[in-house]
Amino acid sequence: MQRNVTSHLELEIRGRTKIVFSVAVAQNNLLGAESLSFVLDGVEVGSKEIIDRHGTRLHQVIATPGAMVVDYAAEIVGTSLPIYSEDIEQISYLRQSRYCESDVLTPTARAEFSGLVGHELLAAVSSWVGTKLRYLRGSSRSTDGAVHTLLLRAGVCRDFAHVAIALLRALGIPARMVSVYAPGLTPMDFHAVCEAYVDGSWHLIDATGLAPRQSLVRIATGRDAADVAFLTNHWADLILRKLTVTAMVDELPVDDTRQLVALG
Repeated sequence: MQRNVTSHLELEIRGRTKIVFSVAVAQNNLLGAESLSFVLDGVEVGSKEIIDRHGTRLHQVIATPGAMVVDYAAEIVGTSLPIYSEDIEQISYLRQSRYCESDVLTPTARAEFSGLVGHELLAAVSSWVGTKLRYLRGSSRSTDGAVHTLLLRAGVCRDFAHVAIALLRALGIPARMVSVYAPGLTPMDFHAVCEAYVDGSWHLIDATGLAPRQSLVRIATGRDAADVAFLTNHWADLILRKLTVTAMVDELPVDDTRQLVALG
């Protein structure tokens, strides 16, 4: 399987600032080619690559006021091996986090999914979240967590993932968020999905059903959206003027939602 992904960002920077980008694919992906550039007022500026957990590649840029253009492109060849699971993950990804209030949703999780385990539980949570929520662009705020999303009954991919993660943690299943490039996604954008640890390995849940899980490309992995944002800014204000994402695959797979799928 060959996948080609790109992202293009245009920023208006209001003062000297430190920006951390998470747009490059994770370390475990098998790359045929890759390019990444940061251009400020027509002049290319350098970046510092920092490796986060699970091979997440962060690129830190110190920028002065002006117009910045960020361009990333990568060719991913073959299928990457799943990321090795450390024992600490069985603890850290069971804890509640900012956007995944698993303690609040424990009664709901137990009432809806009592007695289910393994793949049957993952399929049930994915179906329940996909049924209860409506995918609606612009319906949620960046500060909304799983509880607010359930009350609103609508959201975007990150909101669907937060609800699934919170429900699974409430049932004692380690779960986390992954940002991905998603061939087949409509509308095209950065995408967010849930990974859950069952039967000795991590498996994908995408309750939106908007892209086949088999073609997804890992970018960043963390507790929730706070850990996998494509852009984090410090010191001064900036405005995101434009964001364009593309993701293509040589042959778009058919996703059988009854099957377990692991993400490399």
